[in-house]
Amino acid sequence: MDRVHRRELKHDKFVEQVGHSVEYASEHKRQLTKWGSIAAAVLVVIVGAYWYVNHQDAVRQDELRDAIRLQQANVGAEQNAYVMNFPTQADKDKAVEKAFTDLANKYGSKKEGEIARFYLGAMYSDKGNIAEAEKQWKQVADSGSTEYASQAKFSLAQLYDAEGRQADAEKLLRQLIDHPTILVSKEQAQIALGRMLARTKPDEARKLLEPLRTERAAVSRVAINALSDISAR
Repeated sequence: MDRVHRRELKHDKFVEQVGHSVEYASEHKRQLTKWGSIAAAVLVVIVGAYWYVNHQDAVRQDELRDAIRLQQANVGAEQNAYVMNFPTQADKDKAVEKAFTDLANKYGSKKEGEIARFYLGAMYSDKGNIAEAEKQWKQVADSGSTEYASQAKFSLAQLYDAEGRQADAEKLLRQLIDHPTILVSKEQAQIALGRMLARTKPDEARKLLEPLRTERAAVSRVAINALSDISAR
């Protein structure tokens, strides 16, 4: 299988995972915390984005891998020979935050540093520290590589929408629709904008979502659900 085909397959799988996370969040919004849904979506991106890091320095990759292992660690008395363990969630959060902060500060201009900032933004948003979450994501959006900047803009748009800053969110999402990347597709940005506009401009939202009915399965499902939500209002 050639490199381009493998990359396309990885991208399709990644888009489908993001589609499922968006669909789950929308269907279970009453069961999610205000910031939990944002953090969950960004965590999917962090894990997926890691596999796009190619031909980088082995030391940086190892440090990122170690930070991810900390994030996946267990909490509590139960021991597992294959997974790290922390006595309390607070201990784990402290270690994870330090690991990703060190990565972001040490490799700020590298892909590993950008991925670290994604996770820090997710952690802060989950804790309700909106100013710090915005700071982390905005730094990547303003100065990161094209792909990672696009994902940072998408995360910021979700945060702004949740904060009632719809004009700021719409501006970012329209930029992403006009300039999609491998990490944020045009369809993904359209769905996010359509869901947001549905609350105040349902006709405009339908125009964005209707063409997505016939797209690949993951995109089509989310678009159809979004359209159903508009009709049910």
